[in-house]
Amino acid sequence: MDPAILRRSIAAGAVGVFVHWFDWAAYAYLASTIATVFFPSSDRTAGLLAVFGVFAVSFGIRPIGALVFGPLGDRIGRKRTLSIVIFVMSGATLVIGLLPGYSTIGIAAPVLLVVLRLAQGFAAGGEFGSAASFLAEYAPRRRRGFGVSWLEVGSLLGFLAGSFVFLLLSVGLSGEQVATWGWRIPFLIAAPLGIIGFVIRDKIEDTPEYRTLEATGNIPRSPIRELFRDNWKQLLQAAGLMTMMHVPFYAVLTYLVTYETDYLGHSPGDAALLSTVISLVGLVLVPAFGGLSDRVGRRPVLIGAGIALLVLATPAFLLMRTGVAGTWVAALGLGVVLAAILGSYAVWSAEIFPTRTRQGGLSIAYNVTAALFAGTVPYLMTTLISATGSTIVPGPYLMVAAVIGLAAAFSLRETAGTPLLQAGDVASSSTQDPERIGT
Repeated sequence: MDPAILRRSIAAGAVGVFVHWFDWAAYAYLASTIATVFFPSSDRTAGLLAVFGVFAVSFGIRPIGALVFGPLGDRIGRKRTLSIVIFVMSGATLVIGLLPGYSTIGIAAPVLLVVLRLAQGFAAGGEFGSAASFLAEYAPRRRRGFGVSWLEVGSLLGFLAGSFVFLLLSVGLSGEQVATWGWRIPFLIAAPLGIIGFVIRDKIEDTPEYRTLEATGNIPRSPIRELFRDNWKQLLQAAGLMTMMHVPFYAVLTYLVTYETDYLGHSPGDAALLSTVISLVGLVLVPAFGGLSDRVGRRPVLIGAGIALLVLATPAFLLMRTGVAGTWVAALGLGVVLAAILGSYAVWSAEIFPTRTRQGGLSIAYNVTAALFAGTVPYLMTTLISATGSTIVPGPYLMVAAVIGLAAAFSLRETAGTPLLQAGDVASSSTQDPERIGT
């Protein structure tokens, strides 16, 4: 493949997740401020829970988006769905940045915020499956782990940009200025980034594997039916791997900022700085672990990371209670484990699905587990800590995610270096079930 085309394909796959996670990071980091802007100020805890509730609701609708955009990408192509979802996400983000607060329009403010977050969540339901399929199908077989890892590099860059902007707001503006107008800046920045992403994606050609399905008349008419009929086992296995990714991802890169300020007494600036450093470490380690999975296999990398998460999660949160230095050591350790998971889970998940149902399978597995185990992290942790009075609650929760992921990983065969197109993908249309063939 032409290296220039490969670079453009990586940019097209990663840019959408960058925009998506920049917005999500900004919302998480500014949770306390958003609570005061969009909800009544009589009860700070209730306002914070309301903000995290909206965060969780936006994840709740993502499976619906996955059911729409995932199979749609298996029918009309990866490129088209990539373009649609980034357009919708960016538009909703822009409107949030312009939305008046509770003091201006009353109850309409939180209602509109929920509607816009639902629109973002619906579009986000199609982002991961489209981008992961796109990158996996464009990457060279022997370097597929490295190529697909750039999907998560885009995610980390989004979080890094979000934390950096939050750090600038914390240092450069007073608390009153942030609450009055400064919080809008990250959401307004995301809109032009989305336009750039749309242009990049609109100019790239669809993947070689998908074009092969088109050329041989093997586009499925009902990919969702085919997925649940023929690939339900792979769907469950991918969901297990993704659960082990989602929980530490949100615990370490979003919730930890609130955890540090609310329960450990750290300043918002210090918390944002730690998040920035973790993201920087991840930018180096994620593609390194992706490349390592190409050399030694997906199983050793992901199973090793799962065991490390299981063993270290609770001690890490105990260590955070010892002070700032303990918090840094523990958080960076969890960040390294997370990088190993991020570098290998997406490519392994993509490789277990046939091309005919890959985007639908990845989209549904990713977003159902995100709704159940990721978007609920801030709300659940806040509720459980409040109910139990124990600040180590996140540790056992991470251990549960590790057990689920390890169960899936041990059930999977090694797939590094295997072809993505399977025999059933490109069989002659005359030998296929008419229900499974497009015209």
